[in-house]
Amino acid sequence: MVIQRAREIAMINGRPPNHYSRDDFLEAKRELVGNDANESEDNEFDSLNALTTWDEDPGTSGHEVDHTEATDEQAISEELVHEGLEEAEHDTMVEGAKANLGGE
Repeated sequence: MVIQRAREIAMINGRPPNHYSRDDFLEAKRELVGNDANESEDNEFDSLNALTTWDEDPGTSGHEVDHTEATDEQAISEELVHEGLEEAEHDTMVEGAKANLGGE
C-alpha cells in the first residue's frame, strides 16, 4: 500500500509512477502509518528499490549449477517390488509356521 501511494504521489508531482522518489515513499509511509521517517524506513526503501519488477529485464542474474543425474525411477520401482515380494514371502512363511504349530 505504501508503494502504491508513493506512485500516486509521484504522479501528482508530474513523474511516472515507477519513478517515485525516496521522499515520495517516506511521505506515503507517514500518511498510511502515521510515523515520522526513521532509519528503518531508509533501509526498507533501499531494499524495495533492489527488487526486480515484473516488466524489468532480469539482466545477468543467476549462475549455472552442477549437473545432477536424476534418480532412476525404474530402479526405484524394481527395489520397491523386490521389498514387497520379500515381505510377502516372509508373511507366507510366518502364516505357514503358525499353521504347522496349530495343526500338530
